[in-house]
Amino acid sequence: MVVINGCGVTNEAVRQTRVAVRRARRDRPNAEIVVTGCASEMDRNAFAAMPEVDRIIPNAAKLLPATWGGFPNHQPPRRHARAFVGVQNGCDHACTFCAIPQGRGASRSEPIGAVVTRIAALVEDGTNEVVLTGVDLTSYAGGLGALVEAILIGVPGLPRLRLSSLDTIEIDGRLFDLVTGEPRVLPHLHLSLQAGDDLILKRMKRRHLRQDAVTMIERLKAKRDIAIGADLIAGFPTESEAAFANTLALLDDCDIVHAHVFPFSPRAGTPAARMPQLRPEIVKERAARLRAAAAARKTAWLKTLLGSTQQIVVEKPGDRGHAPNFAEVHLPSIHPELVEPPSFSSPSERKGIASTGSARMGDTSSAPTVGSVITTTITAATDDHLMGTIA
Repeated sequence: MVVINGCGVTNEAVRQTRVAVRRARRDRPNAEIVVTGCASEMDRNAFAAMPEVDRIIPNAAKLLPATWGGFPNHQPPRRHARAFVGVQNGCDHACTFCAIPQGRGASRSEPIGAVVTRIAALVEDGTNEVVLTGVDLTSYAGGLGALVEAILIGVPGLPRLRLSSLDTIEIDGRLFDLVTGEPRVLPHLHLSLQAGDDLILKRMKRRHLRQDAVTMIERLKAKRDIAIGADLIAGFPTESEAAFANTLALLDDCDIVHAHVFPFSPRAGTPAARMPQLRPEIVKERAARLRAAAAARKTAWLKTLLGSTQQIVVEKPGDRGHAPNFAEVHLPSIHPELVEPPSFSSPSERKGIASTGSARMGDTSSAPTVGSVITTTITAATDDHLMGTIA
């Protein structure tokens, strides 16, 4: 059996899912090809019509043991430097460009107790950084701040907690205080901004205006040096050159150093797909300009980190990692063999590895263990990452 879990957030993602289905059939002609995920959820008939597809599993059923013959779900062996923990799924909002509610359904949240138990088990097994994920993370039932606080209290051995994409309009006082005042919550926020022009934001049916985002980020950065990331869409329907200029200026006004830029891609069935569209070459050109400006800002920001000390979680193959502010740090003189993170019998054993898992440059026999936390001194900056030595 080959299971393909397809994404449906963009037309390109759906196209790639179809390509993956055809490749799977070509590579495994006798296997059962099963498709699940948002791509097939939103366009079930199209995938059902593909001759390569044997079965389609709804999103709601893909994590149920009965779907796969009654076998219980087992967590795979930990192979990543950080653990991604999904705590929320679905979305109750109706942004005009977004098809996610069609694929993921209404917002729903994992119980706080279950999340804390899961993270405690990960820390017991040696995880040093956990990333909370969700489709609309800040809509977590009961408040994301309450969840973060429960994790910090319930899992005191967790060194690093990172939050994935947030909606600025839903950052309440409790979450604000934790993000700006709790050292274990990492100083890096990725925000769902999408545009920097009020008219475009209204046509997107976003719940914030430009100044709301600027003010929130100013408040955050006044309390703590937080690296700001953002999702931005170029070429939304009806976007004028002046409206695009407002989005371009948002890079500076919000001090964005980690930008994810998307050229607008109309999704069938969404209100934005029925709006007057820009010519494809205009969308492409604006996305390129926005990416270039974002890259220049990131390069300039990286240079400000020269000479600093950064703690990184070591990632495969063992010669790089990300700092708390999500700057990527390379250790160019280390070229170890792949080192898998070990399991630990106790939190104290894990803690010892986290604080002492280090190696001198060129000493590959004691190379940093993937998943360990090491302290680095930043010695150089490239266009998109830092370089350092182990302190």
